[in-house]
Amino acid sequence: MDLANLTTTFFNWQVLREAWPMLLVGLGVTVTLGAVSIVAGLISGMGLALLRLYAVGPLKAMARLYIDVFRSLPLLVLLVLVYYALPFIGIRLSSFAAAATALSLVSCAYSAEIFRAGIEAVPKGQFEAAAAIGLKWSHAMRDVVLPQALRIVMPPLTGNCINVLKDTALASVVAMPELLKQATQAQALAANPTPLIGAAVLYLALLLPLVRLVGYVEARQHSAMRS
Repeated sequence: MDLANLTTTFFNWQVLREAWPMLLVGLGVTVTLGAVSIVAGLISGMGLALLRLYAVGPLKAMARLYIDVFRSLPLLVLLVLVYYALPFIGIRLSSFAAAATALSLVSCAYSAEIFRAGIEAVPKGQFEAAAAIGLKWSHAMRDVVLPQALRIVMPPLTGNCINVLKDTALASVVAMPELLKQATQAQALAANPTPLIGAAVLYLALLLPLVRLVGYVEARQHSAMRS
């Protein structure tokens, strides 16, 4: 294939201009879906990590089982189960709700393990010092332990958020009009793959700054540890 044919096939400006509104709509859906799933996953993951560490035996075992199961299940399988299997037991979710539920369930499991590792990395002396000055457990966690744990887990937590945003592309299998779905529809309408190149550029514009942010945070932490 010569350069002219390559440009016409994959970098067709006319096709991209016509598909651009669809791609922007898809980008908005992707960002919304990712934000909802990330926030839900972080909040529930923090609670699950605390159950995993400090709950009574049965609850601790249930939290560990949840984490192991949802870290083992492929997200695509879970998404299909949530969207196509739940209606058989009377639970019918929209494509957005199904995608957000599946993403949040998996994000919760990964976030819980990240938070657990961060809390366990806080020196035990910090727990003892909080108890020595009379802080209740909840106050010690809120004011002493969690702020230190959050600094420790910020790089892997940011990386997990990036993975959630990338995984929103799987929502196309349940007809969710996110960025990839819009790009494939535009490709079909134009009979040209240029919209997929446009989608790739938008994914890079969205995710590359976050990837750089992870590197920056890791570098700051390494500098702080050496100093």
